[in-house]
Amino acid sequence: MYTDIVDLREFYESGLGRTAQRMIRRRIRTIWPDVRDQIVLGVGYTTPYLRPFMGEADRVVAVMPASQGVSFWPAEGPGMVALGDEADLPFGDNTIDRVLLVHGLEGTEQLRPMMREIWRVLAGGGRVLAVVPNRRGLWARADWTPFGHGFPYSASQLKQVLRDTMFVPERTRHALFMPPLRSHFLQKTAPAWEEVGGRWFKAFAGVTMIEASKQIFAGVSRRAAQQPVKRRLIVPLPGGAAPAARSGNTRTTIARTTIAGGDSVDCQQPYPRT
Repeated sequence: MYTDIVDLREFYESGLGRTAQRMIRRRIRTIWPDVRDQIVLGVGYTTPYLRPFMGEADRVVAVMPASQGVSFWPAEGPGMVALGDEADLPFGDNTIDRVLLVHGLEGTEQLRPMMREIWRVLAGGGRVLAVVPNRRGLWARADWTPFGHGFPYSASQLKQVLRDTMFVPERTRHALFMPPLRSHFLQKTAPAWEEVGGRWFKAFAGVTMIEASKQIFAGVSRRAAQQPVKRRLIVPLPGGAAPAARSGNTRTTIARTTIAGGDSVDCQQPYPRT
């Protein structure tokens, strides 16, 4: 189940939440350094991470699942958030260039329908960036944070989910290496934790981030798919092979038989000469 919108908002208003926001947002920005003239969509609870794109992207919008709830954003201008069903996104096909997925995969009960909807709205050259709690990290065990709720993923599990839903994983990053404690000292030293953890302790990061592209298959024409494939098979009859030509009082006839699957079979059958 999704974390309630009230709990999410309170966490990101706390000191620990603001620190987590800065560390994850910095990593997101290194993956997407330039989104000029693109449409960026956030699915889940992504508003803490969308602000850097507002002055750069052509358009920034967010969809929050109905089971989670919705909060107005941004506070200083017209709303850019919609409450909707993650399995029925209110956008046309191939209309979104970037999809940011935060606090979405680990809480949804409609994993495959949601990913299929993201695949549908994503443009051919678009990218989806999934941010999920790392199964081996400390944050996945910290139930006083939203990263401690839902189903955490390892990097290999997240890649498999993306492949199963017709995405191609492109690159993997990690963030949030500081312990999930409300210590002001730890929060001040968070950049140092990120530097050391990013070099030596990637397996114990708080979140795993994978960017993936949309996989597009070549289509097969309906006419070609409906036409059965016919093959000629020579099947020997019981009792040995029949003579290949007229011999004595016996001559050979060839009877064509159709077997299951539309295959044609030529059977050599001798019969007495009259």
